[in-house]
Amino acid sequence: MSNPRVNPTQRLEDQGITGAARAYYNLLEPALMNEAIARGEGQLGLGGAFLATTGAHTGRSPKDKFVVRRASVEDSIWWDNNAPMAPDAFERLYEDMLAHVKGRDLFVQDLYGGADPAHRLDVRVVTELAWHGLFIRHLLRRPGAEELATFAPEFTIINCPSFKADPARHGCRSDTVIALDFERKLILIANTAYAGENKKSVFTLLNNLLPEKGIMPMHCSANHAIDNPDDAAVFFGLSGTGKTTLSADPSRILIGDDEHGWSDTGIFNFEGGCYAKTINLNAEAEPEIYATTHRFGSVVENMVHDPDTLELDFEDDSLTANTRVAYPLDAISNASETSLGGVPKNVIMLTCDAFGVLPPIARLTPAQAMYHFLSGFTSKVAGTEQGVTEPQPTFSTCFGAPFMPRRPEVYGKLLQDKIAEFGAECWLVNTGWTGGAYGTGSRMPIRATRALLTAALDGSLKDAEFRRDPNFGFLVPISVPGVADVLLDPRRTWESSEAYDAQAQKLVEMFAENFAQYVPYIDDTVKQAAIG
Repeated sequence: MSNPRVNPTQRLEDQGITGAARAYYNLLEPALMNEAIARGEGQLGLGGAFLATTGAHTGRSPKDKFVVRRASVEDSIWWDNNAPMAPDAFERLYEDMLAHVKGRDLFVQDLYGGADPAHRLDVRVVTELAWHGLFIRHLLRRPGAEELATFAPEFTIINCPSFKADPARHGCRSDTVIALDFERKLILIANTAYAGENKKSVFTLLNNLLPEKGIMPMHCSANHAIDNPDDAAVFFGLSGTGKTTLSADPSRILIGDDEHGWSDTGIFNFEGGCYAKTINLNAEAEPEIYATTHRFGSVVENMVHDPDTLELDFEDDSLTANTRVAYPLDAISNASETSLGGVPKNVIMLTCDAFGVLPPIARLTPAQAMYHFLSGFTSKVAGTEQGVTEPQPTFSTCFGAPFMPRRPEVYGKLLQDKIAEFGAECWLVNTGWTGGAYGTGSRMPIRATRALLTAALDGSLKDAEFRRDPNFGFLVPISVPGVADVLLDPRRTWESSEAYDAQAQKLVEMFAENFAQYVPYIDDTVKQAAIG
């Protein structure tokens, strides 16, 4: 009997994946929940959420991620950042995984990566675990039944947590592996049940494919004005900078919280859902995200809960600090129905400067934007990691180095060109410390940050009077309504101007040392921005 939820010419056996005991194609959420619970993969939580644990792997395994080194990608992959795998080793891994799944049930989800039909990627995700199918249905975008009848996957992901790789045979580092073959259009994931590997593999694919089309892939959140999708903004930022919090503005429409593309016609969310951290999640501070942890079909990952009442413990990090919940975008009341927006009018780069040097906001030229984008600066503070006793800089290029197959300058130049072409305003926003470094100063007031962002997004900040920062060369507003003037000049917030100058010089040198790796690949305008 035909299955209306799969293209009859695109079954697993048509791809050479044969011998499965049964293939479940494009099950909906209730059926996936039933299968996962019946198979003992997790349990039903309060409100109908699915409670899953992932065993030894509670986060991504970046050191076990490989790109197959073929002639077709030899000159385009950033090999310093992407470990190579030999083609013959990949073929052995593929054959061994196909042999491994024979006689097993498999769950197949045919999905889209990208909300813009002109640029989306058709992806098939084949998993051993029913709850992985549920997870990826939330995180990618779901075709309608009529689209599934003609769906032809361009890339296929095969995820087998029960398969252990052999480093000697498969050319990998351990018994865990994530291998991407851009030429074979295959991704193989083994020996990790952490669901985020599925999502980030698709992001890595799009990061490789879209630049060839002149589209900028971005690790960012995005929103737009309530009545004007063309008034869009993107928010870049590493963990702890406020990317999710500041973009989730009730006075604006949320396009997405993590991954987007910027084409000539506008921005589009890569995803159909969110994958939010839940550690210390507060019902009062973030009520909608909190509510998703008790929502039917949500995937609650690695959260400790009471075995009798099933109440979740949002403070218990004994399994991992990386506790998460996956849910569809429509769980958020102000989420965009289309996940589309116009060309960004504002580009926000968020940083948490624990050195207390950077101003709360600065206006960047396109060249300066490329400089700070390539730098991807934030900072660790004492207590966050063992052995960290004073602020330490963290530079993650393009605000997402682990997912960048190409050299950083490719993405930086795309961003620089798009900011210049479309006249987007670019702002560097420091959500870190003022009045001194971490341990002496205080955290930047959230009210001031929100006031500055509001002024940037409504256009009024462009009309402010600016001064040129002597350390980094960008422009800093002198006065903004609702924000104390002294806060806009971090040197004035320190008790000792000399101490500030010494700290500023130290940070400038850190930036310069990190940026030296990009100097051979950038143009003169960015080189000039790099020296202020």
